[in-house]
Amino acid sequence: MISTRAFVPTLQGQNWAHSLGKIVCVGRNYAEHAAELNNPVPEQPLLFIKPVTCAVPMGQPLQLPQGRGEVHYETEIALLIGQPLQQAAAEQAMEALAGVGLALDLTLRGLQSELKKQGHPWERAKAWDGACPLSEFVPASRVDDWSALALSLSINGELRQQGSAAQMLTPIAQLLSHISETFTLLPGDVVITGTPAGVGVLASGDQLQLSLQGLLEVETTVI
Repeated sequence: MISTRAFVPTLQGQNWAHSLGKIVCVGRNYAEHAAELNNPVPEQPLLFIKPVTCAVPMGQPLQLPQGRGEVHYETEIALLIGQPLQQAAAEQAMEALAGVGLALDLTLRGLQSELKKQGHPWERAKAWDGACPLSEFVPASRVDDWSALALSLSINGELRQQGSAAQMLTPIAQLLSHISETFTLLPGDVVITGTPAGVGVLASGDQLQLSLQGLLEVETTVI
Protein backbone atom coordinates (compact mmCIF):
# COMPACT_ATOMS: atom_id res chain seq x y z
CA MET A 1 0.00 0.00 0.00
CA ILE A 2 1.31 3.46 -0.92
CA SER A 3 1.64 5.92 1.95
CA THR A 4 -0.70 8.90 1.85
CA ARG A 5 1.95 11.06 3.54
CA ALA A 6 3.72 13.64 1.38
CA PHE A 7 6.74 12.26 -0.49
CA VAL A 8 9.66 14.61 0.12
CA PRO A 9 12.65 14.08 -2.22
CA THR A 10 16.00 13.67 -0.46
CA LEU A 11 18.75 16.07 -1.55
CA GLN A 12 22.18 14.91 -0.36
CA GLY A 13 23.72 17.18 2.26
CA GLN A 14 20.98 19.80 2.03
CA ASN A 15 17.67 20.52 3.70
CA TRP A 16 14.84 20.23 1.18
CA ALA A 17 11.50 21.57 2.33
CA HIS A 18 9.41 20.97 -0.78
CA SER A 19 7.16 17.96 -1.13
CA LEU A 20 7.19 16.11 -4.42
CA GLY A 21 4.96 17.69 -7.05
CA LYS A 22 4.18 16.35 -10.50
CA ILE A 23 6.50 13.93 -12.29
CA VAL A 24 6.93 14.98 -15.92
CA CYS A 25 8.00 12.07 -18.12
CA VAL A 26 9.63 12.14 -21.53
CA GLY A 27 8.98 9.32 -23.98
CA ARG A 28 11.28 8.15 -26.76
CA ASN A 29 14.15 10.51 -25.97
CA TYR A 30 16.72 7.86 -26.99
CA ALA A 31 16.56 6.70 -30.62
CA GLU A 32 17.64 3.11 -29.88
CA HIS A 33 14.88 2.68 -27.29
CA ALA A 34 12.26 3.93 -29.76
CA ALA A 35 13.59 1.43 -32.28
CA GLU A 36 13.53 -1.55 -29.90
CA LEU A 37 9.79 -1.02 -29.35
CA ASN A 38 9.14 -0.28 -33.04
CA ASN A 39 8.05 3.25 -32.20
CA PRO A 40 8.63 6.25 -34.48
CA VAL A 41 10.99 8.94 -33.21
CA PRO A 42 8.84 11.97 -32.29
CA GLU A 43 9.45 15.32 -33.95
CA GLN A 44 9.26 17.03 -30.56
CA PRO A 45 9.50 15.69 -26.98
CA LEU A 46 6.69 13.30 -26.10
CA LEU A 47 5.41 14.30 -22.66
CA PHE A 48 3.16 12.68 -20.09
CA ILE A 49 2.72 13.06 -16.32
CA LYS A 50 2.76 10.65 -13.40
CA PRO A 51 0.99 11.73 -10.19
CA VAL A 52 2.80 11.91 -6.87
CA THR A 53 1.20 8.59 -5.81
CA CYS A 54 3.50 6.85 -8.33
CA ALA A 55 6.58 7.77 -6.31
CA VAL A 56 8.24 5.37 -3.90
CA PRO A 57 11.80 5.40 -2.51
CA MET A 58 14.00 3.43 -4.88
CA GLY A 59 16.06 1.88 -2.09
CA GLN A 60 13.04 0.11 -0.59
CA PRO A 61 11.88 -3.25 -2.02
CA LEU A 62 9.77 -2.72 -5.13
CA GLN A 63 6.32 -4.29 -5.07
CA LEU A 64 4.84 -5.12 -8.50
CA PRO A 65 1.10 -5.15 -9.19
CA GLN A 66 -0.34 -8.66 -9.38
CA GLY A 67 -2.46 -10.07 -12.18
CA ARG A 68 -1.91 -7.12 -14.54
CA GLY A 69 0.69 -8.52 -16.89
CA GLU A 70 4.41 -7.94 -17.35
CA VAL A 71 6.06 -4.94 -15.72
CA HIS A 72 8.95 -3.47 -17.69
CA TYR A 73 11.77 -1.41 -16.20
CA GLU A 74 12.96 1.84 -17.81
CA THR A 75 15.96 3.49 -16.11
CA GLU A 76 16.07 7.28 -16.41
CA ILE A 77 18.00 10.35 -15.28
CA ALA A 78 15.74 12.33 -12.94
CA LEU A 79 15.93 16.11 -12.49
CA LEU A 80 14.68 17.87 -9.33
CA ILE A 81 13.33 21.37 -9.95
CA GLY A 82 14.36 24.03 -7.43
CA GLN A 83 12.91 27.24 -8.90
CA PRO A 84 9.74 28.02 -10.88
CA LEU A 85 10.17 27.70 -14.64
CA GLN A 86 7.73 29.24 -17.11
CA GLN A 87 8.55 30.05 -20.73
CA ALA A 88 12.21 29.63 -19.76
CA ALA A 89 15.25 29.85 -21.99
CA ALA A 90 17.69 26.93 -21.85
CA GLU A 91 20.25 28.72 -19.66
CA GLN A 92 17.56 29.86 -17.23
CA ALA A 93 16.22 26.32 -17.06
CA MET A 94 19.58 24.88 -16.00
CA GLU A 95 19.91 27.47 -13.25
CA ALA A 96 16.60 26.22 -11.79
CA LEU A 97 17.85 22.67 -11.20
CA ALA A 98 18.28 21.64 -7.56
CA GLY A 99 19.46 18.09 -8.06
CA VAL A 100 19.89 15.04 -10.25
CA GLY A 101 19.13 11.40 -9.50
CA LEU A 102 17.68 8.22 -10.96
CA ALA A 103 14.16 7.02 -11.64
CA LEU A 104 12.52 3.81 -12.78
CA ASP A 105 9.60 4.40 -15.12
CA LEU A 106 7.77 1.12 -14.49
CA THR A 107 5.36 0.18 -17.27
CA LEU A 108 2.62 -2.40 -17.74
CA ARG A 109 3.81 -3.07 -21.27
CA GLY A 110 0.98 -5.24 -22.52
CA LEU A 111 -1.61 -2.75 -21.31
CA GLN A 112 0.35 0.14 -22.82
CA SER A 113 0.41 -1.63 -26.19
CA GLU A 114 -3.36 -2.09 -26.08
CA LEU A 115 -3.92 1.54 -25.15
CA LYS A 116 -1.66 2.71 -27.99
CA LYS A 117 -3.60 0.58 -30.50
CA GLN A 118 -6.83 2.24 -29.36
CA GLY A 119 -5.33 5.73 -29.46
CA HIS A 120 -5.90 6.11 -25.71
CA PRO A 121 -3.64 7.82 -23.11
CA TRP A 122 -1.06 5.68 -21.33
CA GLU A 123 -1.83 6.54 -17.70
CA ARG A 124 -3.36 3.16 -16.83
CA ALA A 125 -0.06 1.54 -17.84
CA LYS A 126 2.28 4.20 -16.45
CA ALA A 127 0.64 5.92 -13.49
CA TRP A 128 -0.33 3.17 -11.06
CA ASP A 129 0.68 3.43 -7.39
CA GLY A 130 4.39 2.71 -7.07
CA ALA A 131 5.15 3.09 -10.79
CA CYS A 132 7.99 5.59 -10.28
CA PRO A 133 10.71 4.60 -7.81
CA LEU A 134 13.01 7.60 -7.19
CA SER A 135 16.53 7.67 -5.77
CA GLU A 136 17.86 10.42 -3.57
CA PHE A 137 19.11 13.45 -5.46
CA VAL A 138 22.66 14.76 -5.76
CA PRO A 139 22.98 18.59 -5.70
CA ALA A 140 23.11 19.99 -9.21
CA SER A 141 26.27 21.90 -8.28
CA ARG A 142 28.18 18.59 -8.33
CA VAL A 143 27.59 18.10 -12.06
CA ASP A 144 30.47 19.43 -14.19
CA ASP A 145 29.13 18.39 -17.59
CA TRP A 146 25.43 17.60 -17.95
CA SER A 147 25.90 15.97 -21.35
CA ALA A 148 28.36 13.49 -19.80
CA LEU A 149 25.88 12.08 -17.25
CA ALA A 150 25.98 8.30 -17.66
CA LEU A 151 23.45 5.83 -16.25
CA SER A 152 23.28 2.06 -16.05
CA LEU A 153 21.14 -0.76 -14.71
CA SER A 154 22.27 -4.28 -13.88
CA ILE A 155 19.85 -7.03 -12.84
CA ASN A 156 21.19 -10.03 -10.95
CA GLY A 157 24.70 -8.95 -11.91
CA GLU A 158 23.97 -8.68 -15.66
CA LEU A 159 24.20 -5.28 -17.38
CA ARG A 160 20.82 -4.51 -18.97
CA GLN A 161 20.82 -0.77 -19.71
CA GLN A 162 23.60 1.74 -20.30
CA GLY A 163 23.46 5.22 -21.78
CA SER A 164 24.31 8.86 -21.33
CA ALA A 165 22.69 12.26 -21.62
CA ALA A 166 24.76 12.84 -24.76
CA GLN A 167 22.51 10.29 -26.53
CA MET A 168 19.28 12.17 -25.76
CA LEU A 169 17.39 13.38 -28.83
CA THR A 170 16.49 16.52 -26.89
CA PRO A 171 19.27 17.56 -24.47
CA ILE A 172 18.47 18.42 -20.87
CA ALA A 173 18.55 22.23 -21.15
CA GLN A 174 16.39 22.30 -24.27
CA LEU A 175 14.07 19.69 -22.78
CA LEU A 176 13.37 21.78 -19.66
CA SER A 177 12.86 24.87 -21.78
CA HIS A 178 10.39 23.01 -24.01
CA ILE A 179 8.42 21.65 -21.05
CA SER A 180 8.19 25.11 -19.48
CA GLU A 181 6.57 26.43 -22.66
CA THR A 182 3.64 24.07 -22.10
CA PHE A 183 3.20 24.24 -18.32
CA THR A 184 4.99 25.75 -15.35
CA LEU A 185 7.51 23.66 -13.44
CA LEU A 186 7.55 24.31 -9.68
CA PRO A 187 9.99 23.51 -6.85
CA GLY A 188 9.54 19.85 -5.97
CA ASP A 189 8.56 18.79 -9.48
CA VAL A 190 10.67 16.06 -11.06
CA VAL A 191 11.43 15.54 -14.75
CA ILE A 192 12.46 12.06 -15.88
CA THR A 193 14.26 12.30 -19.17
CA GLY A 194 13.73 9.09 -21.15
CA THR A 195 15.36 5.67 -21.14
CA PRO A 196 18.14 4.12 -23.22
CA ALA A 197 17.71 0.79 -25.00
CA GLY A 198 17.57 -2.48 -23.10
CA VAL A 199 14.19 -2.34 -21.36
CA GLY A 200 12.72 -5.62 -20.23
CA VAL A 201 10.64 -7.56 -17.72
CA LEU A 202 11.02 -7.45 -13.94
CA ALA A 203 10.44 -10.58 -11.87
CA SER A 204 10.03 -11.23 -8.17
CA GLY A 205 13.42 -11.75 -6.55
CA ASP A 206 15.36 -9.65 -9.06
CA GLN A 207 18.29 -7.72 -7.57
CA LEU A 208 18.77 -4.31 -9.21
CA GLN A 209 21.93 -2.22 -9.20
CA LEU A 210 21.54 1.28 -10.64
CA SER A 211 24.27 3.83 -11.23
CA LEU A 212 24.58 7.49 -12.12
CA GLN A 213 28.27 7.31 -12.89
CA GLY A 214 30.49 9.05 -10.36
CA LEU A 215 27.54 10.47 -8.44
CA LEU A 216 25.12 7.82 -7.21
CA GLU A 217 24.78 4.07 -6.67
CA VAL A 218 21.51 2.41 -5.65
CA GLU A 219 20.53 -1.20 -4.97
CA THR A 220 17.01 -2.51 -4.63
CA THR A 221 15.02 -5.75 -4.78
CA VAL A 222 11.78 -6.75 -6.48
CA ILE A 223 9.23 -8.51 -4.25
